[in-house]
Amino acid sequence: MKSSMQMRGIAAAAAMAVLAGCGGGGATVGGETHAKSVRPDHDMVQAIRQAGESTASSVEVQPLRDPAVDGFLKQAADFEAAHNYNGAIGAVDRALKLAPDAPEILQHKAELLIGLHHYAEAEALARRSFELGPRLGSLCARNWQTVIETRRAARDEASAESAKAQLAACKIPPRQRL
Repeated sequence: MKSSMQMRGIAAAAAMAVLAGCGGGGATVGGETHAKSVRPDHDMVQAIRQAGESTASSVEVQPLRDPAVDGFLKQAADFEAAHNYNGAIGAVDRALKLAPDAPEILQHKAELLIGLHHYAEAEALARRSFELGPRLGSLCARNWQTVIETRRAARDEASAESAKAQLAACKIPPRQRL
């Protein structure tokens, strides 16, 4: 049988654990801690990927690459599906060793970093992907939607609005037929 002193210690430890879980889980943006983002990280990544899907067109650039890169990206997808973002980022990093300037892989890593609340690094990778990428179409849309989401997480609505204008420029207008 436990003494009342042990029971109080266990109760105090349990109370502290509950309170620690209620701490709000601030996110780090650019080295500063902020309150939890406006929406959960999963929703942020969904918005990014949906922006790419809604901007996709018949003119998309898909580079030829080493099959090992595709293998690492498949591993990353499997890790992400299991919510193992560190494992997914490790697999993407191995792909980046083989194709260090591949804009679609840089963007994929940016999306995974959001799952770890590394918003500043995610934004930097999305911007680098944009600089190296086609600057039109679905990848462009994912780049700028990433910037929108990270700026919103930082409570920087002015920059988010500016990024929205960039996102609009990613759409490829349909050809006029006569």
